[in-house]
Amino acid sequence: MLILGEKYKFTTLETDILKNKFYNLQTILYGCKKVDEVILQIEKVCETEKFTLILLNTKEKVDDKLISFLTNIRYKHKNIKLISIENFLETYLQKCYIPEDNNDLHYLDDIQGYSKFQYFQKRIIDFFGIFWLFLFSFPVLLKSRKKIIEESPKGDIFFKQKRVGFQNREFECIKFRSMHIDTDFFNHYTQDDDPRIFPWGDKMRKRRYDELPQMWNILKGDMHLIGPRAEWNELVVDYEKNLPYYNERHLVAPGITGWAQVNYPYGFNMKDTKQKLMYDLYYIKYWSLWLEIKIVWKTAMVVFHKKGI
Repeated sequence: MLILGEKYKFTTLETDILKNKFYNLQTILYGCKKVDEVILQIEKVCETEKFTLILLNTKEKVDDKLISFLTNIRYKHKNIKLISIENFLETYLQKCYIPEDNNDLHYLDDIQGYSKFQYFQKRIIDFFGIFWLFLFSFPVLLKSRKKIIEESPKGDIFFKQKRVGFQNREFECIKFRSMHIDTDFFNHYTQDDDPRIFPWGDKMRKRRYDELPQMWNILKGDMHLIGPRAEWNELVVDYEKNLPYYNERHLVAPGITGWAQVNYPYGFNMKDTKQKLMYDLYYIKYWSLWLEIKIVWKTAMVVFHKKGI
């Protein structure tokens, strides 16, 4: 794959994924070079390397001469396909591109909430899933209660916090407490080896056990089994200041697990938040029963230590 420009910079995780899909990745910068130089460089690498994809990843205004060259290159090299960064991310990485500026607002129209029939399907999945989840997780619920009392006796078993849900409505989310009660729960981001988290709390977070009490929120209708992560209301205010399109994810109710949760690790900063938002928007845009099944499977792999993220 030949990448033209650096409009979107791939994460280390994404680069590793792409290396498994394409044996050769090369980038040609555009904007800091003359158009004839760029054309010559593209022509040269296409003659020497067997590229099948040219990724249009430039944020600079593209010269007419380069557009003409790219239009005709597919006739000379019949195996080459042109693809924009927006379509590439959705096709190969299952996430939606979020622009760096506000010149293109088409994503506001692309992302829509569930139809009535889709919502009906979601609630069937919720009740069916909770029945089996409770049945199989009951021993874990009992063990978690016991371990929390042993390792952090000061404080309640459960941790309740205001979260933002469907259509920006706040609700009280319930989780197993994973931090000591006399620490700052309201620090924006957890860190690796966070001293606030006790040992069993750390294991619960890694295996998603701390989310299990949210089954009650699902029964109440505050959440779905699967959806974007329910974020603390204070954080949402901060996120929206930095990511003005953040509230697009609230077109649907949050979930215990979701596409972002199984594809991206816990976020430590605003950059991570933006990456997870890209996955959330993809989930909303392309919701299907098949995608629900994929998320359930990937969640199971995380829980049973078959795959970590």
